[in-house]
Amino acid sequence: MNAPATILFTIPNFITAGSGRAMLNIVQRLDRARFEPSIAVLKRGGALEKEIESAGIPLLEFQFTVGAKPYRSLLARARDAASPVRDRDFALWHSFHYSDDYSEPLIARAAGTRRWIYTKKSMGWHARSWHARSLLARRIVAQNTDMMRDFFGGFPYRAKTRLIPRGVDAARFSPSTPPRLRMRERLGIPGDATVITSVAALLPVKGHPVLILAAASVPGAHLILAGSGEDSEYGLSLRGQAKRLGAADRVHFVGRVDDVAALHAETDIFALATRAHGHEEGCPVALLEAMAAGRACVATDVAGSRDLLVNGQSGLLVPAGDALALGQALDRLAKAPGDRRRFGHAALTRVMERYTIEHEVRAHEALYAEALAT
Repeated sequence: MNAPATILFTIPNFITAGSGRAMLNIVQRLDRARFEPSIAVLKRGGALEKEIESAGIPLLEFQFTVGAKPYRSLLARARDAASPVRDRDFALWHSFHYSDDYSEPLIARAAGTRRWIYTKKSMGWHARSWHARSLLARRIVAQNTDMMRDFFGGFPYRAKTRLIPRGVDAARFSPSTPPRLRMRERLGIPGDATVITSVAALLPVKGHPVLILAAASVPGAHLILAGSGEDSEYGLSLRGQAKRLGAADRVHFVGRVDDVAALHAETDIFALATRAHGHEEGCPVALLEAMAAGRACVATDVAGSRDLLVNGQSGLLVPAGDALALGQALDRLAKAPGDRRRFGHAALTRVMERYTIEHEVRAHEALYAEALAT
């Protein structure tokens, strides 16, 4: 029997846990008879490290990237950076470092690993550095069909790129999750009021001003904004907007929520108002989680979201930046509990057929087997 292939997964850190959680979901579920994972970070820290240690996964800390300039010394500096792992003989190296850095594949090669893979998360594309990173990759993971078309559709990337969307833990995000947070009671929301929820860090890319304006136009609806950054300058500006609209008592800033599944149990409509024009996410996990919870979802028609929701079947898509269209979609669902149930059921079915974490893991295992065979 062949020994399992050793794979090094790299990520800057686990301090900001979103991307780390996505990577760890894959690493923890790999078939250990076939793959032996290790993880490397640039900086130690973060609660997820305890999970890594308890799972028996080696965790390394070393500088697996270096500055590109000065160019004439780049290769020498890459060789020096590779020294901590040169004797570990990794068969494959998978980068979840989502920047356009192209020193990492050089360091991987200097360490003796010729099969370097990276995952493209965002829709940013600065041609020169992204092209260098992509040319040096043995395989590329794209998270949505817009990436496949716009970034990797032509030579020489088409043959090496695989579409692998994110997956969700359907056992954790389930329509049967009880409302254990008692959020309506805590926030003073009437039992018969429509609750619209958005789970997204308070950052401009998430389009909160449009969502607040749209939700405020829905009579009697309450909007829960779950995400870090409520005390930032941007977060304070959103509070000011809600007050100016006369909706301060219906827009609730609850900060980061760890038990998102329980939050969805008290949600009628999930909304994601991501901006367009290069700001889109690769595959919005917050939307997948709401779909897995059987919630009726409204999202802007941007890369990533348009792959997940089939407009009019498993949810509603509206033009990005259009508060009127978003408000009309929210109002339609607020007035139609039957539509909410129908969309929620269709969303759950779509997740179970295409977007579970098991689908994502199996796709990565197939990718690794393919890369190792070349």
